[in-house]
Amino acid sequence: MRRLLPLFGVALLVGCSTFQPSSRLGSSLVFHAPFDGTADAALGAGDHRIQTGPSWGAPRNTTPGLPPEKTVVLAPGAGRFGDALRFEKKIDQVVGYRVPGNFPFRTNQWSGTVSFWLRVTPDEDIEPGYCDVIQVTSKAWDDASFFVEFTKDEKPREMRLGVYADKKVWNPNNCDWGKMPMEEKPLARVLRPPFRRDRWNHVVFTWENFNTGRPDGVCQFYVDGVPAGSISAREQTFHWDLSQSVMMLGLAYTGWMDDLAVFDRALSPAEVVTLHALPGGVSDLRK
Repeated sequence: MRRLLPLFGVALLVGCSTFQPSSRLGSSLVFHAPFDGTADAALGAGDHRIQTGPSWGAPRNTTPGLPPEKTVVLAPGAGRFGDALRFEKKIDQVVGYRVPGNFPFRTNQWSGTVSFWLRVTPDEDIEPGYCDVIQVTSKAWDDASFFVEFTKDEKPREMRLGVYADKKVWNPNNCDWGKMPMEEKPLARVLRPPFRRDRWNHVVFTWENFNTGRPDGVCQFYVDGVPAGSISAREQTFHWDLSQSVMMLGLAYTGWMDDLAVFDRALSPAEVVTLHALPGGVSDLRK
């Protein structure tokens, strides 16, 4: 497992006047939705168009465009960088991007990174119940799935990264999730997330050594450029039907999102610091 950068090292990197984005970081970028002037992505090898579907459950049939009810809209000038995507209320629809070409999937030695910014006060703005800010799967939340969620019952709400392999891999005995000890669940937890609607917070998660068939898949979770948690080594075998795979945004979320990006490898802690410090966001890597 890659050694995490000490916090004093993070501070030194951010403060260094000669600190520049690496060309390798830019070359690893495979998807970018800055939400500036349009909800469609600016970069991706797949369908760039934002999609809306009738429900979270499979099959996830979607059509291009934001929900016609204006429950998810572009917010001009409200972003961390330019405009933002605003989720006005809790909705049951799927809003997001088709996975093929936009969220690179590999059947062996699979690694990657997802980055985005949020503006929300979770305990006040999000309606009761679980809220997945992002969820990526072709199946269900606990079956070959990535998600970042705010929990429903805790006060204050926790923020969690969930990375669930195929259900038969991580839960072969089909145990009751609610009765499982927390340490058996593939979650990284932030007990008191520092989120407020009057400022933007940066969220990054990385994964590496997936689909190796060995218990060596690991994940790292970062908030505002600083390591916030991890999921220790375990077998992380994912099987997806790519035709049903969607990068879903704002499931039961109310708040703002900006600068969504996907990279085709696990960024290092120093590179996450770089990403967090970019004055113009991910767009700086595309210049």
